[in-house]
Amino acid sequence: MRYQDLIANVNVYGLEESVKGSKYPMATDLTKVNEDITATTVRLANAPSGSGHDNFLNGVIVQFDLTFTNKAWVEAERYHFLDFISSQSTMHRITKFNLDEAYISYTDPRIIAIMKEKTNDYNELQNDIKQRKEEGKDTTTLEELAREKYLEILYSNPSGFKLTARMTTNYRQLKTIYFQRRNHRLPEWRAFCDWIETLPKAEFIIGQDK
Repeated sequence: MRYQDLIANVNVYGLEESVKGSKYPMATDLTKVNEDITATTVRLANAPSGSGHDNFLNGVIVQFDLTFTNKAWVEAERYHFLDFISSQSTMHRITKFNLDEAYISYTDPRIIAIMKEKTNDYNELQNDIKQRKEEGKDTTTLEELAREKYLEILYSNPSGFKLTARMTTNYRQLKTIYFQRRNHRLPEWRAFCDWIETLPKAEFIIGQDK
């Protein structure tokens, strides 16, 4: 799996400003502080997580579109500073996706076929409801049936379903993610870590050895 298939529209903000800010604790004349990266800058960035010495990485903000499966999204939610700006929604649009393209390759085709059958049945039912309304007929029973079928679709949707979200985070959080997920069983996480390695001054996150 390639990170290019998961991540798009990347923007990084505040790198130079945060490097400069990392020098404030030892500065008495701020007019002499600059954004040059020194050995001390890298040493601070590579300090152990939780030590506080890498705190300037909080100021390096990263925004991007991320496409993950339901399985990976559940795991991503553990990271408090990996924030959702907005995302696609199964709750609102599950019956409108192109299901031939919506699932990762590891999803069993038989399950996809069931999902297609359920969504087709639901959409046909919605067409029946619309037609009956146009004819001035009662649709109460059909609408209740539609609500039940929609719940069936939501709860039957497998973990291999892909959704895209706009995310914002920072280098310090990416550092935590990188060292926890770089050898993860899910290929999505390994691809995500491959992407982290391409970011500007990635050595702040992954260390100088890498």
